[in-house]
Amino acid sequence: MKNIIVIFAIVLLASCQQEKIGYVDNVKLMDEYQQKIDVESKFKVKADALAKKRDSISQAFQMEAQAFQTKAQSMSQSKAQEEYAAMQQKGQIIGQKLQQQDQQLQMEGQTEMDSIVSKVKEEIKAYGKTNGYSYILGGGDGGSVLYGTEANDLTDEIVKILNDKYKK
Repeated sequence: MKNIIVIFAIVLLASCQQEKIGYVDNVKLMDEYQQKIDVESKFKVKADALAKKRDSISQAFQMEAQAFQTKAQSMSQSKAQEEYAAMQQKGQIIGQKLQQQDQQLQMEGQTEMDSIVSKVKEEIKAYGKTNGYSYILGGGDGGSVLYGTEANDLTDEIVKILNDKYKK
C-alpha cells in the first residue's frame, strides 16, 4: 500500500510539472542591443556621405546643364540637339551609378542586420537550453506574446548577455 502511494505521488508530481516558458520583447531587445545600434550608426554615416556626394554631383550636373542651355542658343539646331542628347545620356549614367551605390549600401546594411538577427536568435536559443526553458516566445510588434508576467520576461537578461559579448 505504501509503495502504491509513493508511486502515485511521483506520478502526480511528474504530471504537475509545468514546462518553463519565457518571452523576449523583440523590439526592445533590438533597440537596446549595442551592436545593432553601432551598425545603424555606421550605415547612417555612410548614407549621409552618399547623400552629400549625390547632392554635389547633381549640383555640378545642373550647372553644366545651365551652361549648355546658354551655349545652345548660339549653336545650330542640329548641333544643339546632338549635344542635348549627349547631356541626357550623361545624366542617365550618373543617375544609374548613384542608384547602384544606394542599392549596394542597402544590401550591405541588410546583410549586416540579418547577421545580427541570426546572432540574437542563436543567443536566445543557447540561453533557453542553458536555463532549462522549454519555450522562449517573441513579443513586441508582430510577436506572439499578447501578455506575459514580468517574471517571464527575459529581454533584459538577454540584452545584457548580448551586449557583454559584443563588448568583448
